[in-house]
Amino acid sequence: MKKCIFISGGVCSSLGKGIAASSLGALLECRGLAVCMIKCDPYINVDAGTMSPYQHGEVYVTDDGAETDLDLGNYARFTHSPLSHANSITTGQVYASVIGKERRGDYLGRCVQVIPHITDEIKERILAPLKEDTDIVIVEIGGTVGDIESIPFFEAARQLIHDFGRHNALSVHLTLVPEVAGKELKTKPTQHSVKMMQELGIQPDILICRAPIMLDSDTRRKIANFTNVDVEAVFTSYNVDSTIYALPLIFYEQKLDQIVLKKLCVESRHADLLSWKTVNERFNARKGSVTVGVIGKYMELRDSYQSVFEALFHAGLEVGVDVDLLRINSTSLEEQKPEALLEQVDGILIPGGFGQRGIEGMIIAAAWAREHAIPYFGICLGMHIMVIEWARHILGWNDANSTEFNTNTTHPVISLLEEQVNIENYGGTMRLGRSESIATEKTHIAHAYKTAHIFERHRHRYEFSNQYQHIMKESGLICSAFTPDGALVEAIELPHNPWAVGVQFHPEFKSKPMSAAPLFRDFIAAIKNNTQEKAIPFAP
Repeated sequence: MKKCIFISGGVCSSLGKGIAASSLGALLECRGLAVCMIKCDPYINVDAGTMSPYQHGEVYVTDDGAETDLDLGNYARFTHSPLSHANSITTGQVYASVIGKERRGDYLGRCVQVIPHITDEIKERILAPLKEDTDIVIVEIGGTVGDIESIPFFEAARQLIHDFGRHNALSVHLTLVPEVAGKELKTKPTQHSVKMMQELGIQPDILICRAPIMLDSDTRRKIANFTNVDVEAVFTSYNVDSTIYALPLIFYEQKLDQIVLKKLCVESRHADLLSWKTVNERFNARKGSVTVGVIGKYMELRDSYQSVFEALFHAGLEVGVDVDLLRINSTSLEEQKPEALLEQVDGILIPGGFGQRGIEGMIIAAAWAREHAIPYFGICLGMHIMVIEWARHILGWNDANSTEFNTNTTHPVISLLEEQVNIENYGGTMRLGRSESIATEKTHIAHAYKTAHIFERHRHRYEFSNQYQHIMKESGLICSAFTPDGALVEAIELPHNPWAVGVQFHPEFKSKPMSAAPLFRDFIAAIKNNTQEKAIPFAP
């Protein structure tokens, strides 16, 4: 029988449930088990696609085009779990499905209730993505125990634990053990959090305590006594000075995976931790540093560009340098002398985004990179900015713009698909999910991927306007990748620059700590070489 692990959180949010769940999944994979990761989000939105970055952080896109919670990005970076729309469950999806069934008459006129109809729908969705070869499913319940909107998910978890049986299902609860006045660790919040779980009918089998330091044996014993949890099953997720990718090794040292397998009655297997040891060895072996200016609209919150920041970190590990991030709000480049900020960076990256705010600041940054010949990487919106900047300052079209920002521009160099001539079968809605691009020979993008056939994920509505492709090429702009039918430009590059690439897709979503995304790797390598006055020639 397949095994099931439910991971919940208590006391407060942002304790690192997603990282803990991912680390546990990584350890179980190191023991040869096939893991399936699932996120249950209690919010009533159907998905994360229309949620504000300030509210929710980044939207992580899967191959099948699902717009999901950023924790699925953690799952992808730590594990090999297949991820699709089925791995992201929200209250909005659940209620929409149940109401749709009620309208169709599927319930034969019966009264539709939270129990059993909503909880049955949640249970069906948790079990739906499990494959024949899945050994263990890890289900993370978003939010904090006690949140009113989480109650149906906890009830579904309680029922599944009962259905699976105690040797086939576990409750892992992550709580906070705060330090008061820098002197004493307090266990009372954890005691209350477990009590709330017990009131919902769930007895946690394992506790992971978020604390500033490693819990000593006396503290662990005290927590165990007050929570009905075995002392050997009380673990610490403590603050680390290095990287989140040290957490699988930290949990392994505490024997978290061994206790999980013991409680699930799974025969212990040899753990192959070579890949995680290598990641941490690379971290410690880095020499020197480069500074990347990441210029966007939501720099106040790291979560808004989490996959981009992680991909830059992965690239630094592979190239062997520390990547220092200078997070620049694009509006600040419009309000002050841009050189005060841009002179500090060795390379510039402009990530994806929507809306007009801050666009002029991004164009200033793109012009700086081109004029000063420093490496530049544009992702989605960042590619659009490259095209607009080129049109304005090389071709002299001062009002060149995207129709997303100015519908009245006389030079719409970026536009919606339906606004373009002779483009069929793409539709006017957002392009989402995995798609193929064909790289042009002797370009940076072809060099990075070592193949002409590139498969990456998209999330956008606006495209390079084909009506300007010929004149752009004549002026020197390089179109370095296209859709397989040649109808749409998927990547551009600048001449006379050590490395300047803009792509329509989002390569950050597939980057892993042991295997950096190819374009991020080459971007950081180009910065390293450029700072050492060894500029990469245009045609690698």
